[in-house]
Amino acid sequence: MARIIAGVTTSHVPAIGAAIDRGRTQDEYWKQLFDGYEPSKKWMAETKPDVVILIYNDHASAFSLEIIPTFALGCAEHFPIADEGWGPRPVPAVEGHPDLAWHIAQSTILDEFDITIVNKMAVDHGLTVPLSLLCGQPSAWPFKVVPLCVNVIQYPPPTGHRCFMLGKAIRKAVEGFDQNLRVVIFGTGGMSHQLQSGRAGFINKPFDKHFMDEMARHPEELVKIGPLEYLREAGSEGIELVMWLMMRGALDDDAKEVYRFYRVPASNTACGHMILENPRK
Repeated sequence: MARIIAGVTTSHVPAIGAAIDRGRTQDEYWKQLFDGYEPSKKWMAETKPDVVILIYNDHASAFSLEIIPTFALGCAEHFPIADEGWGPRPVPAVEGHPDLAWHIAQSTILDEFDITIVNKMAVDHGLTVPLSLLCGQPSAWPFKVVPLCVNVIQYPPPTGHRCFMLGKAIRKAVEGFDQNLRVVIFGTGGMSHQLQSGRAGFINKPFDKHFMDEMARHPEELVKIGPLEYLREAGSEGIELVMWLMMRGALDDDAKEVYRFYRVPASNTACGHMILENPRK
């Protein structure tokens, strides 16, 4: 039986990827942020998952305003790196796990979640930056990846409650898969930030830190936060935090926090990161 052993949350700021790619991780501006991920890279190397389910949002690379799936599950064998306007990031292509992905699609759809099945998809910084932060710069990613793209770009986004419950359905699906796989699930995006208009650069540290506190202890309180509250308290891009809740829904209720890191600024955002482990790893 496959099982989810741990969950990771992390911001996926594109400028972080650019700093890695340009060899600037030890510049004065970036050093503290990248130093904060060193324990996480060590943890990932020791944990050695077979598969990562990576929840992220596309930034007009694979999808556009012509087609906007609420939940899009990558079921392909390979996912090329998207060109976001300045060439693809110089990172390895992402190798999928089609058997597990199709199993998750079947299980979650029969559990009445509307999942879009995607058999061809380029992946952008929303997915590759978290991989770089946790794995460094390998010649190949050390595990298979099942991408799960969530619409948090075009209103209306899915609610935190919907994402949390989908996380529970994903856990059920994984545990029903007949291969012995160790799975880590990533919820990415956030934390508080706004990229445009009069509140550009908005950061709400108290909201962010409260969100991180409740992720491990009382996630059922976080699922009550609605889209307008995210907008008000965390900025227009703060809605990405619903993807953290999907990750949390896939873990045990008594999952334990083993690491936390928070850094402001990271470009014009707040960078947040947590690792939670299930008691039965």
